[in-house]
Amino acid sequence: MFDRLIKALTRGPREPEPSADDDAAAAQLQGPVSEWAYHQGFAVSMHGSGTMMVDGKLSGNRPWRMELGKPTRNYIRGEELRGRAELGLPEDIAVLLMNRPLKEALERKAYSMITDTLQTTADPNLPEEMRWLAMYSEVGWDTIPQLFWERFAVLADRREHALAWLDPQLAQMMLDWPSPAPSPEVPFLLIMLRGKAYMRMEYSPADVATLQYAAQIFTAACESAVGGLSAFKLPA
Repeated sequence: MFDRLIKALTRGPREPEPSADDDAAAAQLQGPVSEWAYHQGFAVSMHGSGTMMVDGKLSGNRPWRMELGKPTRNYIRGEELRGRAELGLPEDIAVLLMNRPLKEALERKAYSMITDTLQTTADPNLPEEMRWLAMYSEVGWDTIPQLFWERFAVLADRREHALAWLDPQLAQMMLDWPSPAPSPEVPFLLIMLRGKAYMRMEYSPADVATLQYAAQIFTAACESAVGGLSAFKLPA
């Protein structure tokens, strides 16, 4: 039923315009983040658009970056945390984790688009995540606590890819977010795609502790992906 949607989603969202207020807020935050990053061996820098960047290295000297700035998705309010890491995984692997309220909201939007007979073209600001919902199947297994599946959904091109990546320790880490923790409704995604890892979430609660724990989850997810997915090869 998503064929129409897949064909229509060909353009990405527009980048928001920076403002002087955003630059000032990011600069004010830089001090506490820099202190934390220094003790972790990370580097912190500011981009001209008011985006703060934290750079580090995974095992094997693989670079990762966390950005805090204006959102690039219309389902995120306030600021957005974005993670990216070069993992060198097989590029055919695709695994997507998102919090369940976000998945349900995107599905409702997709269904509305498909059933709206007056709508002939897709909104160019619709996120790529909606296309993934059409392309990949949701998977699950019983070695992960039921509470996790109530809060998150995992979609994958192949179930064995998801099993090899998401171990019980990583799943529990996402459930054990220290207080004040993001609510279950806060948009959150972890993505293994095109040989890389990505993270995207709403910066809520908007404090340094959120960035710190998000970085822990992201780097743990990256290490788990390298350990579990690197052995998969493209079919001959």
